[in-house]
Amino acid sequence: MTEAARPVGLIGTGLMGMACAQRLRAAGLPVIGYDVDAGKLAALEALGGQRAVEVADIARACERIVLAVFDTAQVEQTVDALLAAKAPRPLTVVCVSTCDPERIAALAARIPADRLRFVEAPVSGSSGQVAAGDGLGLIGGDPAAADAIADVLDAIMPRRHHLGAAGNGGRAKLAINLILGVNRAALAEGLVFAQRLGLDATRFLAVARDSAAYSQIMDVKGAKMIAGDTAPAGKLSQSLKDFHLMRDQAARLGQTLPLADTYIGLVEGCVAQGEGELDNSAVIREIRRRAAKRH
Repeated sequence: MTEAARPVGLIGTGLMGMACAQRLRAAGLPVIGYDVDAGKLAALEALGGQRAVEVADIARACERIVLAVFDTAQVEQTVDALLAAKAPRPLTVVCVSTCDPERIAALAARIPADRLRFVEAPVSGSSGQVAAGDGLGLIGGDPAAADAIADVLDAIMPRRHHLGAAGNGGRAKLAINLILGVNRAALAEGLVFAQRLGLDATRFLAVARDSAAYSQIMDVKGAKMIAGDTAPAGKLSQSLKDFHLMRDQAARLGQTLPLADTYIGLVEGCVAQGEGELDNSAVIREIRRRAAKRH
């Protein structure tokens, strides 16, 4: 069986994993997936994908594998499991998760290149944007490894930039996510303020989108904030994980991130209210809860 005819492996079928699955299937690529929560695999089967019982099944059946797991520790564990499976042929792994860039660089350095090639490829954009083909790939690692799986990358992230060594994709993703998170909070605060001033939120959003304050986040999250639509395209718990990574990286470099610290406080307030699995636009709830005390 040729490489092109083999199914693409997918490990992790949460929001981003399923967005990747939709892109791969739309491109005509067969997909076989695994998730620690087997119940999530029904959605993959509905797309025409197959389910695997364990990670080793993916290693045996696939040469190209997409990792869409939650965090760095899960990436490390999954790569080790793929190596332990002793696949009959070399594997190429594309990691779309947002991870600790130092640990990803160390992981890429220790992997036996003759057995597994690792392509760092976090995607900028919500799961909905990725499913629509609007995600931006941030590639780190060996350019030859990325070129070898261009069909997989083309399917998931038609737009992408190669940023150099492994770890640089994650560094860029964290910096971009910092801007996005602060923009989400700024939009939420602006909407709450406009409503407190007596303005209609929907009409105000239309004006804001036509103003110098415009950002893409208004298109992606504005209507969701106004409608209270919390169906997740990117979860608050994931956003909080990423922002803790940012703060850890900044502390290592001796840099403070005052706006990131503010955002972390807002999201931690949401999580404390049991809202961690809601869409990250739900940060507006915490801003609404912070009504000023009247003297």
